[in-house]
Amino acid sequence: MPPLPIETRLRTELADLACQGLARRRRLLQSPCGPQAEVEGRKMLAFASNDYLGLAAHPALAEAMAEGALRWGAGSGASHLVSGHLAPHAALEQRLAEFTGFPRALTFSTGYLANLAVSPTLAPGRDDAIFADKLNHASLIDAARLSRARHHRYPHNDMAALARLLAASDARTKVIVSDTVFSMDGDLAPLPELFELAERFDAWLVVDDAHGFGVLGPHGEGSLAHCRLPAHPRVILMGTLGKAAGVGGAFVAGSEIAIDYLLQKARSYIFTTAQPPAVATALMKSLELIAAGDDRRAHLQALIRQLQEALSGLPWQLLPSATAIQPLLVGDNEAALALSQALWEQGLWVVAIRPPTVPAGSARLRISLSAAHRPEDVARLAEALRGLA
Repeated sequence: MPPLPIETRLRTELADLACQGLARRRRLLQSPCGPQAEVEGRKMLAFASNDYLGLAAHPALAEAMAEGALRWGAGSGASHLVSGHLAPHAALEQRLAEFTGFPRALTFSTGYLANLAVSPTLAPGRDDAIFADKLNHASLIDAARLSRARHHRYPHNDMAALARLLAASDARTKVIVSDTVFSMDGDLAPLPELFELAERFDAWLVVDDAHGFGVLGPHGEGSLAHCRLPAHPRVILMGTLGKAAGVGGAFVAGSEIAIDYLLQKARSYIFTTAQPPAVATALMKSLELIAAGDDRRAHLQALIRQLQEALSGLPWQLLPSATAIQPLLVGDNEAALALSQALWEQGLWVVAIRPPTVPAGSARLRISLSAAHRPEDVARLAEALRGLA
């Protein structure tokens, strides 16, 4: 049977992606998430996940989820505002608010849904304006696009440029939106400066702490605590619960009125089924482990220092950060894929990241460290990279 005419464009675009070294593929993981992984029948040492504290396969979380399923069933049955808001959801929201220092929190099934809830709800019209870092996560970009607000993008972490945009704006509502830890560079946003600009120009400050929550802060409270910023009424915090927290879902925390407004108006909260209550019971246990996880965070920082020292002098540029994300900049798409494949052949799983996830010409290996890694794991990766240099 000849291909349908309507498929022609799709085939052409897929072929173009392959020619540009931009085609993506999934790897089949046949073991629980962790550094020692079985992937497509091979034993691999993985530096590919966002399981920064090594909690994804923690027995206590599995037990809490199993107990939660036995007590509360497999599903919630409805959206939170219909009949799907169960006691575990309420307990988790209260605990998240306490943990982050905000008055209230809402839970979501994914971080993407959480981000889609905030900007379009706070800035819904052409009289409003969103000011976003150019390296923000795709979910923040899509949220701004969904909003009918004017969308201003400033150069990465350029506070002078942001100040000029804010000063020139006559918007009814101004919303500054930024990742706290940028997912492909690992660097931190200048949160104190962002907060100062939000104060000066009477703007909301919406921060996505997907890669800081659980890792940064005195007890893993996240990037705001790391920067000693208050849980201020003009600040709205989004955090994901499937990375350092090891389970799944996300939350948005803020003032009483901000959270109530999102509950009443945010479409991606109102019109989606609540996450299974067993997920909430597992996350309650995860928050206990995060709060008591200073040793895990100290071990992770030691691994970060070890990797940075071991990779000095390589032909590829390491973009060092204070976080678990340590990108190795290669540049060319095919070269990044080839380096990733060469490591794969040595039993090391490090993912090549290419456009549009990163800017053209900045393809890289995204080395992701976890508190579950050992010093000898980092040494093995460094030795392999030196051998390929």
